[in-house]
Amino acid sequence: MAKNGSHKLKILYLMKMFLEQTDEEHSIGIADIIRELENYGISAERKSIYADIDTLKVFGLDISKKKSKSTEYYLASREFELPELKLLVDAVQCSKFVTHKKSNELIKKIESLTSKKQAMMLQRQVYVANRAKSINENIYYNVDKLHQAIAENRKVSFQYFDYNLDKEKVFRRDGERYIISPYSLSWDDENYYVIAYYKKHDNFVHYRVDRMSSIEVLDEIRDPLNEETIFNVAEYAKQTFNMFNGVDEVVWLEFDNDLVNQVLDRFGADISIQKESEETFSIRTRVKVSSTFFSWVAQYGKKARIMQPEHVRDSFKDFLTEILRQY
Repeated sequence: MAKNGSHKLKILYLMKMFLEQTDEEHSIGIADIIRELENYGISAERKSIYADIDTLKVFGLDISKKKSKSTEYYLASREFELPELKLLVDAVQCSKFVTHKKSNELIKKIESLTSKKQAMMLQRQVYVANRAKSINENIYYNVDKLHQAIAENRKVSFQYFDYNLDKEKVFRRDGERYIISPYSLSWDDENYYVIAYYKKHDNFVHYRVDRMSSIEVLDEIRDPLNEETIFNVAEYAKQTFNMFNGVDEVVWLEFDNDLVNQVLDRFGADISIQKESEETFSIRTRVKVSSTFFSWVAQYGKKARIMQPEHVRDSFKDFLTEILRQY
């Protein structure tokens, strides 16, 4: 007989066993189930266990059985398969904007989505400790508040800071609060950014989410876009080059043919490619001209060239000259 009425929980404990202890490689027999239930203060007969397993199948659990010396049961499939969970763990541990503490918390939660045996396999590939991570513990909640503001069509206010050499926060504008109209969040170069509309100049600006502090969702409705303004977050990210601001320019770039993959990775598969010679091709695209754009071009040495406009070529020369002067 069950103790203290805990028999009412029998089927829930049975489901817990299947979720935590079984998978394709680990099964459980009826005798083991009965012993496990006794640990919860529940006595059960074989016949009732068979009936409960059938009920769990009707409920939606994919319980299968296999025969060796005796018949054993296991959970054959789950909402997330092991390879999918490995991808999620990889994404969390590679995300620079998620702190060490939050990374470990999230990975623990991901592990709970599979059996304890398979969770051990996930744990073997966790290498969070020495990865470059954000030191702002509030970023997780900052993202949530910004999503809320965007969904509710509202402005947000916040303080914005940098770090000094002692890793202390130094607020910009002496701590004066920024007020923006957020339109999107973008994950670029392992950092989260909020992209906001600046009505006065009819353009967009962005801020590092991990550098935002004391975010408040305001009652004020965010500024609407002008009728002719089109906002495409993917295009914005491509033009801005690692989210460094710069002046919008349409540039003509020429590359050696072996850089075609890098160009497509940077500008997307829709970019129009023009053959210039048997060894070279060119593109014309809009970018925000900045030191980050120049650095991207410079990394390819002689294989990449800025062709037009002339003043951008001259700025690139000045950029390279200033670097050489340090040596």
